[in-house]
Amino acid sequence: MCIPIVNSFFIFAAMKYLIVGLGNIGLEYDATRHNIGFDVADAFVIKHGGSFTLDRHAYVANVKWKGKSFVVIKPTTYMNLSGKALKYWMDKENIPLERVLVIVDELALPLGTLRLRAAGSAGGHNGLKNIELLLQTNQYPRLRFGIGNDFPKGKQVDFVLGRWTKDELPYVKDQILKSVEAIETFAATGISNAMTHYNK
Repeated sequence: MCIPIVNSFFIFAAMKYLIVGLGNIGLEYDATRHNIGFDVADAFVIKHGGSFTLDRHAYVANVKWKGKSFVVIKPTTYMNLSGKALKYWMDKENIPLERVLVIVDELALPLGTLRLRAAGSAGGHNGLKNIELLLQTNQYPRLRFGIGNDFPKGKQVDFVLGRWTKDELPYVKDQILKSVEAIETFAATGISNAMTHYNK
C-alpha cells in the first residue's frame, strides 16, 4: 500500500526544528555577553558539520542530527528586531512554535547557569520583547544563558555589550557545550525532559 505524499511531507516537517541564536551583527559585538546566542548557534552548527550563509533577515544554516532537521539562524536585524527574522523563517519553513528554540543571554542568572523554559515573560530583554510582539504570544521555548550581573549601578549596557573576562571564559566555554547538548535533548526528548535535565 502506497503512503500518500502529503503524509510523507507531514512526517518530514514534523522532524524540523528552528534554532534561533540572538545577538547583534558587526565586529564590535563579536564575543560579547549579549551575543552568546550567536556563539551557541555557531557551536551547534560546527558540531554537526554545517555552515552559515547570508539569507533573508539572518545568517542561516541547515544541519541534520539523528533523523531530525535543524534550521539554525542568527538574525541580521539586530537584537531589537529579532522577532522579524524568527517569524519569517518559522513561516517559511513551516515549523510549529513548539519546535522553535530561542537562545538568549540572561542577566538574572549567574554565569554557569542554564534555564530552559517552555514559555515565559521577556524579562526586560529587548530581543524577547520583539519576538513576543510579532508572535503575539510568549508561549515559545527558550534557553536562557546566565551571564551574571556583576556591574556597578548604571553600567548595565556596558556590561551586556562588554566581552568576557579571562576568568569567565572557561565557564562560558563549558556552558556553550552544555547548551549544544541542551538543544539536542530538546529535539530528542521534548522541552519538559530537557528542562528536568538542565535546569539544575
